[in-house]
Amino acid sequence: MNLIYIHGLDSNANSTKGVLLEKYCQRHYSDINVLRPDLNKSPAQVCEQLLSLIEELDNNAGRKSADKQTELSNTVLIGSSLGGYFSTLISNQIGCPALLLNPSTQPHVTLQRFADSSGFNPDSSNESSDNKTLYTTAGGWQITPTDLQWFAGHQLLSVNYPDKVAVLLKEGDELLDSELSRAFYLSQGATVTVQAGGNHRFSDFDEQLPMVMSILQSLVQA
Repeated sequence: MNLIYIHGLDSNANSTKGVLLEKYCQRHYSDINVLRPDLNKSPAQVCEQLLSLIEELDNNAGRKSADKQTELSNTVLIGSSLGGYFSTLISNQIGCPALLLNPSTQPHVTLQRFADSSGFNPDSSNESSDNKTLYTTAGGWQITPTDLQWFAGHQLLSVNYPDKVAVLLKEGDELLDSELSRAFYLSQGATVTVQAGGNHRFSDFDEQLPMVMSILQSLVQA
């Protein structure tokens, strides 16, 4: 099985959770190949990179199927925060299993804070201002108004393969509204587990890894 860890906004390929996940699999699941791509780029480029990576993994495995929607089921996504949003988009498109950790469901809304803090006025938008840097992430992605427009045009309105999607939420998430995520994914039929306390970073992730791997394996078999 191939497992792609999709990091969040102010993170990178060396995300703490991604590294913990890879080391855990090396110790206990040597047959699982963990990949941790750096996704500090525009949202369109992120989706293109992930789809290309999954296609490459599928081709390398020599897997064939008449049903293009299910042939990639041996590649699983695990996405944190904004990575959960991207995981949902990709799963919706190709039907691969996805486990989401405190996922962002409305980045077109939550990331608007960068435009507000920079004083960007969308009413005076032109080609130059659309490429203005509103915020630079810790990994080097320069967020622009064009990126916010992309998110607005790619809102999560459904979960196309709810039996392939599971969500882990912390009630104590200080950055995102866990109730909003819970309500959305439950309404779409996905499996949602809400844990008391905690924080957005899932700082107890190392303790959660046995359960995480159990969930991932159940998603592949669904």
